Amino acid sequence: MWQQKSFENEAQKGILYLVPTPIGNLEDMSFRAVRILKEADLIAAEDTRNTKKLCNYFEIQTPVVSYHEHNKESSGEKLIHKIKDGMKIALVSDAGMPAISDPGYELVEAAISEKVTVVPLPGANAALPALIASGLTCQPFYFYGFLDRSKKGKKTELESLKKQTGTLVFYESPHRLKETLSSMYDILGNRKVAICRELTKKFEEFIRGNLSEVVEWAHQDEIRGEFCLIIEGADESKLKEEESSWWENLSIEEHVNHYITEKDIPSKDAIKQTAKDRGINKREVYQAYHIDQ
Repeated sequence: MWQQKSFENEAQKGILYLVPTPIGNLEDMSFRAVRILKEADLIAAEDTRNTKKLCNYFEIQTPVVSYHEHNKESSGEKLIHKIKDGMKIALVSDAGMPAISDPGYELVEAAISEKVTVVPLPGANAALPALIASGLTCQPFYFYGFLDRSKKGKKTELESLKKQTGTLVFYESPHRLKETLSSMYDILGNRKVAICRELTKKFEEFIRGNLSEVVEWAHQDEIRGEFCLIIEGADESKLKEEESSWWENLSIEEHVNHYITEKDIPSKDAIKQTAKDRGINKREVYQAYHIDQ
């Protein structure tokens, strides 16, 4: 266990700051975020060109170095050494929160393993603004980020989320949006949805409806911009209904064998569970199962 006191001896120790940057509107940069970037010894950026534009806008003169998906191992090690030597380093991504569908997790993990102080700043991100304006319930919600790019991988992931009752939050790129929405409709059913496009920017747009409607919209309209998808969670009452009746077309023998083969439990326990499912006496299941056998 390690108990981090973030601001104890702040001036004397190295710190890794996690600094959110605007997702479109530069006015969303907080006063504290600007101050931290100015006071830091170094800014570690996903794309130095984008970050230098941000720095120029806010007159931040702190040196900027590269930290991205392809150099995170070697660059991360160097950054941790610098922080342990007393430097204050601010990690930023191109837009939004570092480590949320962007580089950063590995650096934070390495910092914590070395007992380096990690200080997060609150700020801009796409998921929460999209969620609170969606019109769908905000609690609980399940943030997933980007689905797998392959059709097979995407299908597997959506199948695993099918019974999630919390509101689902995804990110998606414009060139994969049509396929993703179609897969969601096929696997999740015709749920309520809010599509949020170009959040905080001039062409910000919300499309609210159900999945069948937005699938049709996506095939008619020209798709531009980055998207956040807010999908209604599974209906709890329907889930219970499905769970209670999955065995209706099975014989008692098939019902018992399901638990033995699929759940890998002894026949004694499988008989007990089958009796519970069907609301009948355990002896009745035992006799039917062994006679059929």
